[in-house]
Amino acid sequence: MTKKNSPLVLGTEPVGKLLTQYAIPAIIAMTASSLYNMTDSIFIGHGVGALAIAGLALTFPLMNLAAAFGSLVGVGASTLVSVKLGQRDYEGANLMLGNVFMLNLIVGIAFSVVFLLFLDPVLYFFGASEQTIPYARDYMRVILYGNVITHMYLGLNSVLRSSGFPRMAMYMTLVSVVINVILNPIFIFVFQWGIVGSAWATVIAQLISLAVQLIHFARPTQLLHFQRGIYRLRKELIEGIFAIGMSPFLMNLCSCLIVMLINLGLKKYGGDMAIGAYGIVNRIVFLFIMIIMGFNQGMQPIAGYNYGARLFPRVIEVTKLTTWWAVGVSTVGFLLCHLFPHFIVGFFTTDPELIEASVYGLHIVFAVFPIVGFQMVATNFFTSIGMSRKAIFLSLTRQLLFLAPCLVVLPKIWGTFGVWVSIPIADLTATIVTAIVLVHQFRTFKAMATDSYR
Repeated sequence: MTKKNSPLVLGTEPVGKLLTQYAIPAIIAMTASSLYNMTDSIFIGHGVGALAIAGLALTFPLMNLAAAFGSLVGVGASTLVSVKLGQRDYEGANLMLGNVFMLNLIVGIAFSVVFLLFLDPVLYFFGASEQTIPYARDYMRVILYGNVITHMYLGLNSVLRSSGFPRMAMYMTLVSVVINVILNPIFIFVFQWGIVGSAWATVIAQLISLAVQLIHFARPTQLLHFQRGIYRLRKELIEGIFAIGMSPFLMNLCSCLIVMLINLGLKKYGGDMAIGAYGIVNRIVFLFIMIIMGFNQGMQPIAGYNYGARLFPRVIEVTKLTTWWAVGVSTVGFLLCHLFPHFIVGFFTTDPELIEASVYGLHIVFAVFPIVGFQMVATNFFTSIGMSRKAIFLSLTRQLLFLAPCLVVLPKIWGTFGVWVSIPIADLTATIVTAIVLVHQFRTFKAMATDSYR
């Protein structure tokens, strides 16, 4: 491994330089990933129809559930890889790689088998109607066929980023994005495969990127590489992975519940077009969220390494810098969606009813969006340094303590408006709680840093 790619520089290089080096590739990758999710919706909206967009929206809870199990392994392992590299425990980091591979294989296959058996009942439970379930079923069946590929691809990409290869992790995402964007119109418009074509484009694109990742980790010249003895599942490693990964797991699990409540509320008070509108709004929100997640992914190895090395001032510095950038991104999202809502929504559909419903939801959901950047970075901060309990608490605060009750109560009072307005209310209240917890932790770090110099 070259000095440039060595994880050791995480404890010595200027924090701003490191964040730029690690975050920009992650941002490009996450933005590209979001864009290809958006292009899926755009191609489906224009090539299949408005009901197909609603059908796609019905798959979001199940996709969040799949992401929950993926993040349980991927986020936990990547954080521990960073910490172990900071502690110079290279053998432990390699064992982590082997366990990530095996866990993704087991979890990915198990998830697919279970949900392929009960797909229709699950989709009806998530709010499907007789008009929308054919689209949701066809799309989700193909995604589940390739679920183990998705889990392995995302898990190994996290390890790539944490082991000193942020650019390669970015390239792997870009490869899958480009291939997906090329295959989508071919499968939908040329082959006339409809929504199924979009799903196959996603799976094939991820398979190609996974093949390149496997080749990288198969090289014995890499600090982390596949080798004998690392594939046996070890209890202590699995417990560590699950303990740290439990925060994003629960966050995605709660997202599954939240999207289900949103879909059910919109179906009851607004019908299939309201669900389709949420599908569009969710894709737009997802674009800005993924950019912020790119900053978070760039911050994660820096914070994890320096926490492992007990360089607390550097941990605080990288968190503050990431927060400023994330708030800037969420503020840009707020301005664009309030100034040009019809233009943005018009990319997804030409259906007048769906456009108006989407613009209505967009204005409400982005009402307090600038603060979302701070809330996301603060929660990720605790995940990055292995403080899983605090991360779990903050993850659950927005979803379960604030958003879920609002989605149960407010629609009964205000109908569709009650569903939409629940989202900014939860964002505001959760951010206040997150700020209190983060400030307290920073004070603790400053005190620990002061004591270490005495």
